[in-house]
Amino acid sequence: MDRPTISPGSQRKPLRRNAIRACAAAILAIAAGMAIAADPKLLPPEQAFRFSARALDDRTIEARFAVADGYYLYRDKFGFALEPVTATLGAPGLPAGKVKDDPFFGKVETYRGDIVIALPLTAPAAGQSVVVSADSQGCADAGICYPANRQKVTLVMPAAGKGPGPLVEANPRKKNWFN
Repeated sequence: MDRPTISPGSQRKPLRRNAIRACAAAILAIAAGMAIAADPKLLPPEQAFRFSARALDDRTIEARFAVADGYYLYRDKFGFALEPVTATLGAPGLPAGKVKDDPFFGKVETYRGDIVIALPLTAPAAGQSVVVSADSQGCADAGICYPANRQKVTLVMPAAGKGPGPLVEANPRKKNWFN
């Protein structure tokens, strides 16, 4: 009686170099993706440092900055201007900042969170439309500094004795389906 020959199956083939390279490339791609996910996404400057303003009365403008978490502005990098030139600004009322030993500028004062700055006008501007330009510069805690940034808003100055005008944002948040 002859027994049928039973095959043990095909022999294992050694891994090919291309397969090893493909596996190594896949592992590197996954590791790179994880590193990118761990790297912080930086906000554009107009979102990191949101500027808005309102006319409090015919002689005072209130400038506001809402600084996002993880970001800060330099106190000595603020500058304000008014258009038309017929209306001029006095010295801005900057609040005291927090002293920081900055790797870029040395010992400086910085702001985080919300900042409110009073901008006095040297002459009343009741009923006039004015453009307020605000220059600022700041950094992210991640170690990235932004170049100087200019943002503008247009305000209508209230008549003498009237209440403050509405808050005007330089870059209003866009509405989406969920808010």
